[in-house]
Amino acid sequence: MLRVRCLARVSACGLSPRAAPRPAISISPTRKAAAGCGLRWRAMGSTSAYTTSCDKLLFRQLFEKESCTYTYLLADVSHPDKPAVLIDPVDKTVDRDLSLVKELGLKLMYAMNTHVHADHVTGTGLIKGKVPGVKSVISKVSNARADCLIIAGEKIHFGDLFLEVRATPGHTQGCVTYVTGDGPGQPQPRMAFTGDALLIRGCGRTDFQGGSSLQLYQSVHSQIFTLPEDTLVYPAHDYKGFTVSSVGEELLYNPRLSKDEETFKSIMENLNLSYPKMIDVAVPANLACGLQDLSAKPAEAASN
Repeated sequence: MLRVRCLARVSACGLSPRAAPRPAISISPTRKAAAGCGLRWRAMGSTSAYTTSCDKLLFRQLFEKESCTYTYLLADVSHPDKPAVLIDPVDKTVDRDLSLVKELGLKLMYAMNTHVHADHVTGTGLIKGKVPGVKSVISKVSNARADCLIIAGEKIHFGDLFLEVRATPGHTQGCVTYVTGDGPGQPQPRMAFTGDALLIRGCGRTDFQGGSSLQLYQSVHSQIFTLPEDTLVYPAHDYKGFTVSSVGEELLYNPRLSKDEETFKSIMENLNLSYPKMIDVAVPANLACGLQDLSAKPAEAASN
């Protein structure tokens, strides 16, 4: 097959721009797209699990137990370089993540955040110090430091696969959701890495960091719930042992976001949540790409 490559408005990070009137293009040959690229579902007891049958995509879901954070590793293993991305790495598990990247023979390209986290320190700064050439990624609206400050509509390419950036503010002003590409050779069903905007049977709080319940409701309904119902939902956290959901499931069963807008606003205003125990450590560090004092140990829960 042929791939059309845009010659204009490509950022220094190698990210594709938002959709715009087509500029001059060049056409270059690329490998034939793999057939049968999809995800298989199987039942496991009372829970559900999804396994990939895509011969391009390598996917791993990793867990950090103290903040209950999921980190996601994606790579195009059909590409000679096996380029990879990490979504929402945590400082305490950087060595584990990089060890896995090395074992699998991957080339890490991007260390990405869905937003400025308040419950843990991102691992992006540590990763950049350990793996030269890796670029950090976060939304421009977050006002945080990173190599690539992304905006809605951009695409993050790794090999012949890509992630689409969707703005989903409301938990924080800078929240984004990364969605796998649509089209030939891309994983099907699609996968949405929703950060704290949409959790499995829940959502992120909206009472700090410029949060807004109405904005979150509108973000999720316009940017996530409009995806195909079989789109897989992978959140940044889970506290009940769930690992994956789908757009269709959350439309039906999410106890907050399946309600109307006013009911959702009332729910969020009456959560009475405690002050986040890591926020005073995590937010300043994450605004600086996680580049806390590298001579110190990763931020400890003792700072709670």
